[in-house]
Amino acid sequence: VEGATSPVAGFILLGLSAHPRLEKTFFVLILSMYLVILLGNGVLILVTVLDSRLHTPMYFFLGNLSFLDICYTTSSVPLILDSFLTPRKTIPFSACAVQMFLSFAMGGTECVLLGMMAFDRYVAICNPLRYPVVMSKAAYVPMAVSSWAAGITSSVVQTSQAMRLPFCGDNVINHFTCEILAVLKLACADISLNVISMVVANVIFLGVPVLFISVSYVFIIATILRIPSAEGKKKAFSTCSAHLTVVVVFYGTILFMYGKPKSKDPLGADKQDLSDKLTSLFYGVVTPMLNPIIYSLRNKDVKAAVRNLVRQ
Repeated sequence: VEGATSPVAGFILLGLSAHPRLEKTFFVLILSMYLVILLGNGVLILVTVLDSRLHTPMYFFLGNLSFLDICYTTSSVPLILDSFLTPRKTIPFSACAVQMFLSFAMGGTECVLLGMMAFDRYVAICNPLRYPVVMSKAAYVPMAVSSWAAGITSSVVQTSQAMRLPFCGDNVINHFTCEILAVLKLACADISLNVISMVVANVIFLGVPVLFISVSYVFIIATILRIPSAEGKKKAFSTCSAHLTVVVVFYGTILFMYGKPKSKDPLGADKQDLSDKLTSLFYGVVTPMLNPIIYSLRNKDVKAAVRNLVRQ
């Protein structure tokens, strides 16, 4: 509301309150997917810790990815499920800041971690003899730690900048969670600095890892094509196919979310709004749910480790 200067104590999350018939269906669907995420990623973490054959850089990164996916979904899914049960859910300002920080930190960390995993596959396939030296514990642990540090640092910057803005008047977030862009729209101040900061963060956390992963896979594919036997080619590709699939799913969903054209038709705006919300909702749960499935389906070591765990 123009002219209102009283600061906002909290925000109202609209969620799917405009579509009450969808709320119960999506509650069951998202809850089921969340349970699959906890189970699948929990089992992956367990086997990478307990099975000594999986104490390698690739599975160490995979354990990190699974933990990341559990943290990422736990920062938003309980809030989303609550919003389905409570129409126009109110969330305190501080809780909104924490949720925004966690989801931004986990998203940034995953981008960097996928880049680190691409480097691991590059060394394993292009320089197999040097792999134990290059990817020693003294290298891969700091690589994982720096991924977390980069994601958390970026999130501290973005969240603190967003939360320092004055919010007065309209406090209705047209989303399921405190999604940073949806929150910035409500600020009654100039947000151009925030937008520039987010563009820089997107270039660093989306552009740089994508470029790095692409270059790594150009070298990987070139090396695989030089392997004389068909069996050798198949074996080499199978070691990186799971990572490549995860990368395609992760970045493909982001491109689909932010790259599709906006509706110019005012009547289509409501449908567009609903489709944007549902896309971001599924992006938040589909990728973390698919990661353990992709890695266990495409990996004999993980399958064997899971079987051993079940037998125990």
